[in-house]
Amino acid sequence: MRKAKPKKRVILPDPKFNDQKVSKFVNHLMYDGKKNTSYEIFYAALDIVGGKLKDEEKSPLEVWKQALDNITPQVEVKSRRIGGATFQVPTEIRPDRKESVSMKNMIAFARKRGGKSMADKLAAEIMDAFNNQGGAYKRKEDMHRMAEANRAFAHFRF
Repeated sequence: MRKAKPKKRVILPDPKFNDQKVSKFVNHLMYDGKKNTSYEIFYAALDIVGGKLKDEEKSPLEVWKQALDNITPQVEVKSRRIGGATFQVPTEIRPDRKESVSMKNMIAFARKRGGKSMADKLAAEIMDAFNNQGGAYKRKEDMHRMAEANRAFAHFRF
């Protein structure tokens, strides 16, 4: 490589839970540099989740982390062109990309939901992901199904 690898930026933990994962999620949620608004939306969504799961022994933050784990894909397919044909080659995902993909999927499917405020939509998506259903969970299942269907091309992995 000609150039040095860029340094990984250190992400500061969030003010309420002192957790780096929350900060990363809020950064993905943010529009136009409005981080405070993103924090408000996220914390409001966790409050809503806490209200819905009063009987659950887990805290809303633990529910959110479990929901993220439930929608985190293990494999994905990448297009690889070999001899004029394009193959969908299943590859394992790096841990940092797994986290990023799951966060982006959760936010994207929360945004697609109809009606209500973003906090309500995000809370509903967290609840669905926690219960192994909803759009983001379906996306993970589809990714796994695609990788399984194209397992024959795994020897083209790079």
